[in-house]
Amino acid sequence: MRNSGMIQKLNRMTLLWCVLLVLLAFSLSEKPRLLAQDFGDSKSSTLVTKAWEALAAGEHDEVDAYAKKCCELYQDEAKKQQSSLSDFASGDDEIHSYWALNDVGTILFVQGESLSQQGRSSESVKAYKNIVDNYGFCQCWDPKGWFWRPSEAAAAKIKELDFDAQLDN
Repeated sequence: MRNSGMIQKLNRMTLLWCVLLVLLAFSLSEKPRLLAQDFGDSKSSTLVTKAWEALAAGEHDEVDAYAKKCCELYQDEAKKQQSSLSDFASGDDEIHSYWALNDVGTILFVQGESLSQQGRSSESVKAYKNIVDNYGFCQCWDPKGWFWRPSEAAAAKIKELDFDAQLDN
């Protein structure tokens, strides 16, 4: 009888250790991925590139982290650049001189796309409205050979999402 009581205690202890090991393994596998975000050199252009790559891979948490870091580091400069303009910059050199404005506006567009892909429409609309309201003159280089305007694309996305919301009602 004494042995069976001891065996039960050992079984409970073994079970407890197994549960603790599983919890430890889970916490070690998840947290480092979230905490060890690779921001590269933290240049705005690097963060934008990484956000586009994360969006393509469906890594929405990473998109959000890159967008937050970019805004944390560069939104003040982007807002200064925006306030200095009364129209879109023209010519490659002039457009590139508004690097912070262009990159913050672009990364917010990427974030809006990510939120939309997750079905988080109202948050997506907020991201798009932020571009239109605060970074309206941003431009983004397309590898196909031209600049496009995230604020114009964001305005179209807002209309699309608002239309979809009306259809759902």
